[in-house]
Amino acid sequence: MKNRVYIETSVISYLTARPSNDIRAIANQNVTIEWWETQRLNFDLFISEFVVAEVSLGHPDAVKRRLEAIADIMELEATEEVRVPGQELIRRNVLPANAEIDAYHVAIATVNGIEYLLTWNCTHIANAHTRPKIEATCRALGYEPPIICTPQELTEEV
Repeated sequence: MKNRVYIETSVISYLTARPSNDIRAIANQNVTIEWWETQRLNFDLFISEFVVAEVSLGHPDAVKRRLEAIADIMELEATEEVRVPGQELIRRNVLPANAEIDAYHVAIATVNGIEYLLTWNCTHIANAHTRPKIEATCRALGYEPPIICTPQELTEEV
């Protein structure tokens, strides 16, 4: 059985974006494309309605590219059970109130027992200060959190 990976919106954005002029963005784009081409088939991939909503915003051509990239990925349902940890991550000041969707990305992956949450959102999700707080909150609520990582970190040898 393959490990399961929740693909957060930032990964899809880097995957489908036009080449950037910013050196960090170029690096993230290249890593993401390489991961997509060489690693994604090693995992079962999942998204949620939050990803669909976020990739549906913006320029129509960009929206089309992003929606095509996620077309064959299984969508997890945002249930009432998902709402509780999402709200707790905000209530406990693990994530700021303006990062509510980010809290729901974490919550839906957690509630569904997904092993990895793949993201480039290093402001709210994948950073050394936030990760332990996310993990502690999820465990306090009775869940095992996913391993939060970037595409650069998630490589599986087959």
